[in-house]
Amino acid sequence: MLDLVIRGKRVLAEGIYEFELVSADGSDLPEFTAGGHLPIETPSGGMRQYSLSNDPAERGRYVIGVKLEPEGRGGSRSMIEDTAEGDHVAALPPANDFPLEDAPAYILIAGGIGITPILAMARVLTAQGKPFRLIYCTRSPAATAYADVLSSGALAGEITIHHDGGDPDKVYDFWDLLEVPTKAHVYCCGPKPLMEEVKGVTGHWPANAVHFEDFKPVEMFRAADVAFDVTLAKSGRTVPVPAGSTILEALRAVGVKVPSSCESGTCGTCKTHYLSGTVDHRDLVLMPEEKADQIMICVSRADEGGLVLDL
Repeated sequence: MLDLVIRGKRVLAEGIYEFELVSADGSDLPEFTAGGHLPIETPSGGMRQYSLSNDPAERGRYVIGVKLEPEGRGGSRSMIEDTAEGDHVAALPPANDFPLEDAPAYILIAGGIGITPILAMARVLTAQGKPFRLIYCTRSPAATAYADVLSSGALAGEITIHHDGGDPDKVYDFWDLLEVPTKAHVYCCGPKPLMEEVKGVTGHWPANAVHFEDFKPVEMFRAADVAFDVTLAKSGRTVPVPAGSTILEALRAVGVKVPSSCESGTCGTCKTHYLSGTVDHRDLVLMPEEKADQIMICVSRADEGGLVLDL
C-alpha cells in the first residue's frame, strides 16, 4: 500500500471534490497512464477506485475527483466528509482498465465526474500534438468540473461543453458527430444514460475503435435481495448480511479483515473459498469451474440459507 498525504482538497463543482495526493515521504509516485485509476482505502474502510485527471508525466502527485453519492455505500461520502488536508490515506498503485490506444485522431466524450480520465487523456494528446475533439455533457455550469481548465486554452483539441438543464429534450445530439465512422477512436466515460446513447450511435463503428469506462460494471444490489447469514468456519462466528449490504461490508463492520481492492466484482482480490450454501454470482472474474467453491464477497450474495466461508 502507498502512504499518501492529502496536500490539497477543493470543490470542483456541485457535489464533486478534487484531491491532490503526494507521497508521505516526498518520493516519486508509481507511474500511471491516461485513463488510469487509483484504488484508495477510504476512512469508512472501503476500497474505492478514482480516476486520475492530472498529466501522467507528473511523478510527484496524483489528482483525483470524487463525487458525493448520498445514496451510495458510504465510501466516497467518507472520503469527502471525513478527510482534511494533511490527512494520510492508503492506496494501491494505479491501474488502468481504460487505456488510451494509438490512433490517428480521437473523440473524447464525458459526462459529470466522467471528465476525470478524459481530462488526463486530453492532456496527453495535447502534449503529443494529436488531434482530438472533446464533448463534455453536464446539467449546468455549476455542475461542470474543470470548466476553468477546459476553457483556458491549455488543451489543444476542439472542446464543447454542453448543458442540458436536466431536460431529456436538450441532451447533446451525437449523431452528427458519429454518423459516419472515421479512423478516430472514441472514448466515453460518464453516467449510464450517456454511455447507452453513445453505444447506440456507434453500433456501426468498428468494435475496437470505441472504448467505455463504466464506474458500475456489475449490478451489486437487486430488489429481490434478502438478508442472510455467513458463518466463518475457522471461528464458528456468524455474521448477518443485510439486504442492502455486501458480505465484504458486513465482515468489515464487525472487524473481520479480508483483502479487497475494486469492490466492484472485477479484480479478483477478495475471492474467498466457501464450504456450503447457494451463491448468486455477480462478479466478472470467476471462471465457471471456480464458481463451485469460490465467491467474490464484494458483490455476490446467497439466499436465506446463508453461506459457510473458509475464513
